[in-house]
Amino acid sequence: KRSHAPFIKLNCASLPESLLESEIFGYEAGAFTGAKKGGHAGRFEQAHGGTIFLDEIGEMELSLQVKILRVLQEKEIERVGGSGCKKVDVRIVAATNRDLEAEVEAGHFREDLYYRLNVIPLHLPPLRERGDDVLLLARHFLDHFCRKKARPPLGLTPDARRVLAAYTWPGNVRELENFMERLSILVDGAVVQPSDLPRKILDQVGDISALPEVEE
Repeated sequence: KRSHAPFIKLNCASLPESLLESEIFGYEAGAFTGAKKGGHAGRFEQAHGGTIFLDEIGEMELSLQVKILRVLQEKEIERVGGSGCKKVDVRIVAATNRDLEAEVEAGHFREDLYYRLNVIPLHLPPLRERGDDVLLLARHFLDHFCRKKARPPLGLTPDARRVLAAYTWPGNVRELENFMERLSILVDGAVVQPSDLPRKILDQVGDISALPEVEE
């Protein structure tokens, strides 16, 4: 029902708490120095009838968590500097790389908000647990960056594929993407050899000849 309605996203780790509140809930004119005439509609107002995606919600301060909980319970928001409430009809999708149950135990995340958000949990496994996805994504990113740089596609030798599949990718997909972009810039030949890979990766995987074979 909301597929054609607004989809508004916000990274909760990208702004300090004071700015994050006004970005989420909006503000009225004169609410603070620089508040523009006519005020500003926050992300919840912008998402009315649709969906708001709160990325990295585990980074949100406790004081702001209380206000998010109120939106979930009362379905209304109050702009910073405002004196009245506005009803909003919004679906919330939230994401975090933190273990929120552990954060609740440590007192860093409100338990009531956690259970209000945790209606349909989706767990995205780390890259190291996704099998052949590593090589599929590596190929996708490598082709993308080669096209972007107007150079012929780079191939991956069998040994290079074995190394990429064996590495644990602690930085997950972002690390893989950044690494493929680096290869698209630095590799002079037509294929990526193990010698083109950084020492960090080679040291972790060890003896390449002992690594399992991987399919094309």
